[in-house]
Amino acid sequence: QGMGAPAGFAVPPIQNQPIMMERTIWMPIPPSIPNCPPGLEYLTQIDQVLIHQQIELLEVLSGFETNNKYEIKNSLGQRVYFAAEDNDCCTRICCGPSRPFALRIIDNLGHEVITLQRPLRCSSCCFPCCLQELEVQAPPGTPIGYVVQNWHPCLPKFTIQDERRMDILKINGPCVVCSCCEDINFEVKSVDETATVGRISKQWTGFVKEAFTDADNFGITFPGDLDVKMKAVMIGACFLIDFMFFEHASDKKQRAGVWQ
Repeated sequence: QGMGAPAGFAVPPIQNQPIMMERTIWMPIPPSIPNCPPGLEYLTQIDQVLIHQQIELLEVLSGFETNNKYEIKNSLGQRVYFAAEDNDCCTRICCGPSRPFALRIIDNLGHEVITLQRPLRCSSCCFPCCLQELEVQAPPGTPIGYVVQNWHPCLPKFTIQDERRMDILKINGPCVVCSCCEDINFEVKSVDETATVGRISKQWTGFVKEAFTDADNFGITFPGDLDVKMKAVMIGACFLIDFMFFEHASDKKQRAGVWQ
């Protein structure tokens, strides 16, 4: 039997292996791929991601809105990315879930590989000229796609566009976005909406968590051979949907309608 490491001696992790950091297992680092934005190589190997929003104790106890943080995992439970909102206190308090933000997504080497930029827009159906939009950058500063809200009087609808603003996919949600003992599914369809190619699901997390926190869980499925950039934009669409429909307002009530 091999002898263990002496007390106080830290053994460095083997390169390209899952890394245990604070009981977190990271997905193995994939090899670089030509013409793939650095850091998106992880997405070439998966057709599903799970997004878990972290519960902030300060927010639960005080009701004070803090910057959101998320774990992005593969189907094996290995962390692929970690995402953190970059925002100031005044914006969070004044704008609530409608707030503009930059959300920074880092890989297991600590590199920021994706940046999501959401400008301040109106969520009301009475203002169809000022609908929600999200820009996805990879690497930061280089746009690779957009999530654009489409006007509809009672349904959440979005278009996923590439860096040239060409429509690539559509997203259709249910009429009433209310989480009550079941998952809520947003179907990802082809541009002509004749074929379903994926899904963004807000997962039911139980009465206690739903009632007292705004920490949500999501699942995203997409074709394994989908353009890796569009996979990243679908992840961005999930975050936009979370802020629009599943962030608690200041009175801690679940946002239960599309345009509330």
